Amino acid sequence: MRRYISLFVFLVLTTLVASTASAFVPGAWYEGLAKPEWTPPNWIFGPVWSLIYLFIAFAGWLVWRSQGLGPALFWWFVQLALNGLWSYFMFGQHDISTAMIDISALWLAIAAFILASWRVNRLAVLLFVPYLAWVSFAAALNFAVLQLNS
Repeated sequence: MRRYISLFVFLVLTTLVASTASAFVPGAWYEGLAKPEWTPPNWIFGPVWSLIYLFIAFAGWLVWRSQGLGPALFWWFVQLALNGLWSYFMFGQHDISTAMIDISALWLAIAAFILASWRVNRLAVLLFVPYLAWVSFAAALNFAVLQLNS
């Protein structure tokens, strides 16, 4: 039963960050920005992020069960904080430059988690690969929006 309580804790932590991030919606400001033609429709972000947040929670839990506190879990918490901050910078503050810095740091934190988890739990690493791919795409989009609106 204890293992499922810890899974619940990781799901709650991830849900809190997701909820905080979703409080900052794109809105009229974002709609008015110039965006590249390869920008996906807004409706795609919710389902993709929902799945990714489940992967994030489960990966953190797997590392916790395999190792407890350690370098991998440190990077898990760092990426989670940076993840939540991106929406605040981009949509809350309308600060595309700071959002770009944040998403770059987020990418590095995800990569650090993957490297730190490699010998701890390979399933956790595999769960973070789609996350790294999605954040890579989001960073490219962030950069394009920054360039188009500078």
